[in-house]
Amino acid sequence: MQTAAGEPTSALYGFSVLLLKALRERKPTAIAFAVDAPHKTFRHNLYSDYKGQREAAPSALVAQLRRLDELLRTLAVPVFSAAGFEADDVLASLAVKLSDQPSIVVVSGDRDLLQLVSRNVCVEFIGARGRKPTIYDEAAIEQRFQIRPNQLPSWTALVGDPSDNIPAVPGVGPRTASALIRTFENIGNLLEHLREVAPARLRETLTRNAEQIRLNEELARLRVDVPLGAGPFVAPLQHDALERVRALFVELEFKSLEERLSKLANGD
Repeated sequence: MQTAAGEPTSALYGFSVLLLKALRERKPTAIAFAVDAPHKTFRHNLYSDYKGQREAAPSALVAQLRRLDELLRTLAVPVFSAAGFEADDVLASLAVKLSDQPSIVVVSGDRDLLQLVSRNVCVEFIGARGRKPTIYDEAAIEQRFQIRPNQLPSWTALVGDPSDNIPAVPGVGPRTASALIRTFENIGNLLEHLREVAPARLRETLTRNAEQIRLNEELARLRVDVPLGAGPFVAPLQHDALERVRALFVELEFKSLEERLSKLANGD
């Protein structure tokens, strides 16, 4: 997907569709965005192979990132990033900053964010294209993983995460990981009580991989102490911002989205 002049726009179009859908369906009182800073993070310092399997972003996507910055600036709402941290850490820190709010919705395609789910925080997980988003609250997390949301980093430490190149413990699948975390609560307690783990083969595997398991949990757990400045941490989307976005959509030749934007602006 590209403009008549040959500018690639497919990723920008997908993001814009998602944004307009969220605004139309959620009708949020305020919004904020988090983006990755263009630097390696503390996780790369901890584990040199972190995300090591990923290829460099294609040039067509890199070109669109500049336009993404322009789109976010046009919306005139807070956009946060922090050197040494990932956007996920920024979102986690924002959720803590806004913990007094009655309802927070985190919209993301990264499963790491599921650990943020709490009484007033849900995650709208955006999966593969064409699939409906999945809404995760505390009940949905416990139904799928049989553990609490804040235990998910310990669960990931055992099953691994191929998308981040976090290795799984050999022979430990999701069900075994859930059973271990339900019994021992977290990785620290599990490794302190390995003598209580049965069968012996599983106990030996966990013992042999204890150092990697501890590291895995540290890699999987989102940081909530990212320096975000004094705020404001969210802001309402202004009507005149929608008009500026319309001009950008015209430039990007998003004709189908211009009509959606008009309906959104006229509706509220």
